[in-house]
Order: sequence, then structure tokens, then C-alpha cells
Amino acid sequence: MEKAFKYRMYPNREQRILLAKTFGCTRFVYNHYLAKRRDAYEKDGITLSYSACAKDLVSLKKEYEWLKEVDSVALQSSVKNLDTAYINFFRKKAEYPRFKSKKTHRYSYTTKYTNGNIELYENKVKLPKIGLVKIKKTRVPKGRLLSATVSQVPSGKYYVSLCYTDVEEVLFPLTYNETGIDLGIKDFIILSNGEKVENPKYLKKSIEKLKKLQKQQSRKTKDGRNWIKNRIKIARLHEKIANQRMDFINKLSTRIIREYDIICIEDLKVENMLKNHNLAQSISDVSWSKFTTQLEYKAEWYGKVIKKVDTFYASSQTCHCCGYKNEGTKDLKVREWKCPKCHAEHDRDINASINILMQGILAN
Repeated sequence: MEKAFKYRMYPNREQRILLAKTFGCTRFVYNHYLAKRRDAYEKDGITLSYSACAKDLVSLKKEYEWLKEVDSVALQSSVKNLDTAYINFFRKKAEYPRFKSKKTHRYSYTTKYTNGNIELYENKVKLPKIGLVKIKKTRVPKGRLLSATVSQVPSGKYYVSLCYTDVEEVLFPLTYNETGIDLGIKDFIILSNGEKVENPKYLKKSIEKLKKLQKQQSRKTKDGRNWIKNRIKIARLHEKIANQRMDFINKLSTRIIREYDIICIEDLKVENMLKNHNLAQSISDVSWSKFTTQLEYKAEWYGKVIKKVDTFYASSQTCHCCGYKNEGTKDLKVREWKCPKCHAEHDRDINASINILMQGILAN
């Protein structure tokens, strides 16, 4: 099992310049070989392999001497990332690879661990070519170091993610409890025991401030000093919203994993749901995909079980007492309903979570 540990970095001026060069060189190499592979296929019908591009990288560094200023492993990793993008495209897991732009203000590169070129100390990390960089250390990983991914976000902050394998396994004690989870918008999750966790709606709380900053941005001269200052303000607000959301999801998913051994959830197709423009912003703000992803990998870490219920299972329409299917509850405005067959009264969301639990246990 592999785990990544992310730390905030505080590079000095010289290190920031070298990081900017590394970001630029890895982007240049990626775009160069994307163009080369595309042209080779369109003109000659040839598909260039990773090994062919990696060998050609030696001659490319002779042609462009400035590529030698940065970490050579980072350049090789950029070629490998391009090859992975092609593999995902051919397997229909992603779209055709696109050229990388420097105007995104979000940059990263990956370098591999070899012969102690990457080391983590008390409050510093050693990186190839960069040297010792100050970090904010919060966790002490135990395992074998594989790689480091250095990134810069639009707000200007730097981070390093250290990937380890053979990390010491820690299992949560068994509770012999099980739960079904219904995902919602008003309430973030509804558990089969009747508990409802309110949706904090971080984007909605900051949307007016965000609109104001974006309106100010539209009135400033592009790439001017005030335009750049305002862009950073917008980026910091977006970052704050994302951090608030991630902190909430992390804490909630860990609590669920700690309290329950078997967790049944809906296998939602969020991409399709986002096509509903009336609910798209609310669905994006609620971050169902991130929550379910965290539940899945934390269950694997801590020895718990996740069971997914089919997307098209009518959990909200089915009476969990007698199994009667009430078509009238398709309307989202119906929050409570009474079963015409057994006369049981249902809260829409709690009934759905109970059905998800029952279906998850029976189906698996």
C-alpha cells in the first residue's frame, strides 16, 4: 500500500527561481513530446513509445542546454506522465492528452527517490537540485520513500507530497456496526440510524465575496499589478473554500470509518447529475465524489468494508417496511410520505438510507 504525506514548503528566493525553471522545463518536455507523438502518428502512422521518447530526451538536452539546469529525473517523469496519459486515453479512461499551459498558475513536477536524493528532516526536506527547503511538518511517516511531487497552487503557496510504501498498517477496532448512507444537498449525509449531518455549504457562504472580487477583476487591466493582486485574492478565497470543504470531509469520513465496520453507499454518477444546471453548483459544493473516494481508501487502510448500491436502485421510492414502490416520491419536493400499502410513515432521506443498507447487505 502506498501513502502520500503533504507538507507546506517555504523556499527562499533562489529556490523559488529554480522551482519556476523546473516547472517550465517539465512543461516544455511534456508539450514537446506530445507534439512529436501526435505528428508521428498523423504523418507516418507511427506510435512513439515511452522508451523512444526517453532516449530522445538525451539529444533534446544537448539541443537545449538550459534543460540541464533542472532535475533530470523530473524531466523523465514528465515523459512518463505523457505516456500514462496516452495509456488512459486508449483505455477510454480519459480524453486525448492536451498541451500544458503556463497561464493556469497551478504547476507541479515529480521526481523519484534514488540514492538518498530525497530526505525528510525535522523541519526541512532535501530535494534534487533544490537542496534543503523549510517545511511545516505535522506527521512523521514510517515506510520506504518512493517519490516527491512538488507543486505550486494559484495563491502562490508551495507544497511537497512524499509518497511512501510499506507504511505501517493501523487498523481501527471492530465495532460490529453497519450503516447505510444517503447523500443529500440540504443534509450532507443521512445515516440509516436517523442521524443527519448538515451540509456546511462553504461555497454558498462565500459566493457574494467571490462575486465582488471577480467583478473588481473584470475592471482591471489584464496582467497589471492590481490585476495580479486581485487574482491572488480570488485564488486565496477559492483555496480557503476548498480547504474548509476538505477538512470537513476528512473529519466526517474518518468518523464514519471509525464507528462502522460495513458502510453501504450509493454508486452515484456525479458527472451525469452535473448536467442539471439547476443543481450543478449545489452538487459541486457538496463534493460527493471526494467523500466517497475518501471512504473507500480509508476503509482499505483501516480494515473496514464499503459496499456500493446500484445507481438505478429506487431507494427513495421504496418502502423499507413492505417493499412497495411509490412513484410519487420522484418529485424532490416530497420530503415525507405515507406508504399506501402498509401505512408506514417515512422521512424520505432516512427511508432511502435504510433501503441502501438493506440492499447493500443483500446484494453482496
